[in-house]
Amino acid sequence: MVFTPQISLALLLIIPLIATALVPFFGKRPNIREAITLICGAALLVNVIYLVRLVGQGARPELILVPHVGLLNVKLVLEPLGAVFAAIASSLWIVNSLFTLGYMRGNNEKHQTRFFAYVGIAISAAMGIAAAGNLMTLFIFYEVLTLSTVPLVTHKGDAKARHGGRIYLGILMTTSLGLLLPAIIATYYFAGTTDFAVGGLFEGAISPSIAGVILFLFAFGIGKAALMPIHPWLPNAMVAPTPVSALLHAVAVVKAGVFSMLKVVLYVFGPDLVSQTNMGTILAWVAAFTIVAASLIALRKDNLKARLAYSTVSQLAYITLGAMLAAPAALIGGGLQIVMHAWGKITLFMCAGAIYTASHRTNISQLNGLGRTMPWVFGAFLVGSASIIGLPPMGGSWPKFFLMVGALDSGQTALMIALILSSILNVAYLTPVAIRGFMKAPDNPEEDAKIKQPLWVVLPPVITAAGAFILFFFAGEIVDYLLPVLPQGSAL
Repeated sequence: MVFTPQISLALLLIIPLIATALVPFFGKRPNIREAITLICGAALLVNVIYLVRLVGQGARPELILVPHVGLLNVKLVLEPLGAVFAAIASSLWIVNSLFTLGYMRGNNEKHQTRFFAYVGIAISAAMGIAAAGNLMTLFIFYEVLTLSTVPLVTHKGDAKARHGGRIYLGILMTTSLGLLLPAIIATYYFAGTTDFAVGGLFEGAISPSIAGVILFLFAFGIGKAALMPIHPWLPNAMVAPTPVSALLHAVAVVKAGVFSMLKVVLYVFGPDLVSQTNMGTILAWVAAFTIVAASLIALRKDNLKARLAYSTVSQLAYITLGAMLAAPAALIGGGLQIVMHAWGKITLFMCAGAIYTASHRTNISQLNGLGRTMPWVFGAFLVGSASIIGLPPMGGSWPKFFLMVGALDSGQTALMIALILSSILNVAYLTPVAIRGFMKAPDNPEEDAKIKQPLWVVLPPVITAAGAFILFFFAGEIVDYLLPVLPQGSAL
């Protein structure tokens, strides 16, 4: 059988599901169970690299999953933005799987086999979102991602986990069925199709005022983007084990939301139409408010995972802001933020998990002097923090630069204040973790001396911290790769 791009597209969905199908048979043999996950992760990454190179050469591989039946046209088409998202999720799945191994064993977590099985479904859904060729396909995989991650959020099975799971499921399903699905139906009504197209589908089909209404439905219907006030699902999902927070709520789930937002602006409305609507400007200001307000809330949180959760709400809004500004530099900045935030934030969540596994401490006020015992973990946290803050030479500095240029190009210079203020607040709520760890005297030096650090909770955040640094030097290549998503004639 000849290996074709269509087979490769199918494997995006199939490979993670192979892990889901096989791991339950080895529940009592954890080494084999986790080896299956890692092998499938490596196979998926190799497959994604093949597709990334193919798309980079100008190809747009396509696979029909359900033949054309009006609105129910389900197909995969991979383009540059989706290829970048697939590369992020597949590469970080492997690192996070190593971390999961160390975390689950180090904390003697129950139902580990079930956990690995559901992660496979979630990764498959994320791949489907990345390669969605139209809105209907995106919607289907979006819902699968929501439903497959509910058991991960509620993994602990206690009252707190069940409460968090209800909020998670309630908000995401209500917004998607009540707002996102009507927006998709409206798009089909006015454009006659939901197939994504560079430059958008609505040219000459609707007025800016109608476009504004549909844009509103999309903006709040894509609940995974966590735009205020529909953000509470994300902090409540932090009841999940840290590997869930690290991969699904720093990479796959939240990135599926803002990726969908960016894709809708680029391929459904088109940047020109968004810039003509008053709603685009309003939503840009809502995003700016979310950026600052979530940072202020993060500053007040002593629980480390809660602080990181609100940080994520703030950082996701950068991407929505870039989408609504609709200037070429802002849109590219949003794409860069998907990449850079993923590597920086997964580092911070894995560091939080490593600290919990080694010391069972969850609050920042408990971390005095712990960096002397756990220098690699706290060092990785400092590097990840620098990337989230946007300090050169860290990858996270580039999105802020492009977003500021985009704000200037859009004539929205006042929005630059939100970006600057956010960076200052990032410093205020992230750097105290490393400062406490390295510079303050330990509260319990004898207890700290007894701490054991499993290799597989220490090494993964070190790897991703190194990635957050290395990506600074490859931002130009990522920008060049993403340029074809802009309408023809657009220039940075």
